[in-house]
Amino acid sequence: MSTHLARLSVRQWSLAGLAFCVLMMTVALGLEHLGGLEPCPLCIFQRVAVLSAAAVFAIAAIHNPTGRVGAGIYGALGLAAVAGGIGVAWRHLWLQSLPPDQVPSCGPGLDYMMELLPWRDVVAMVLSGSGECAEIDFLLLGISLPGWTLIGFLVLALAPLGLLLSAFRERG
Repeated sequence: MSTHLARLSVRQWSLAGLAFCVLMMTVALGLEHLGGLEPCPLCIFQRVAVLSAAAVFAIAAIHNPTGRVGAGIYGALGLAAVAGGIGVAWRHLWLQSLPPDQVPSCGPGLDYMMELLPWRDVVAMVLSGSGECAEIDFLLLGISLPGWTLIGFLVLALAPLGLLLSAFRERG
């Protein structure tokens, strides 16, 4: 089995990663539009990470480089997007684990901040936390949505790692 995975092309790894990104976004949008769950700012940042990874995988699948440099670049970019998502999901879980008296107060909405503040300040404010991000609106098997998203990002990390494996395979 592992020898079969080592033989997958850049396009195959990229399409697998892209398909998983589509699955993650389908679930997120389904929970929002069909389940009535409004995404908090950290949820939106996690979606941005998924979309960033999807963009890398789509471009890699179209380009389908044959050399190790292309596979390595796409693998590194995909892994960076996924690592960003892992970091945001981890932060979100940490906020949800705080005792109620230690939860940061709710700040202004993301749309409002985006209109008034520079992008860097918006990112800093969102990552510092908000009371709305600490709310647990949904549990499945005892795991909150950021927990499932973290699991999704960990699974998604297999695609850029596969791209990096392709780069190293080309080398040897």
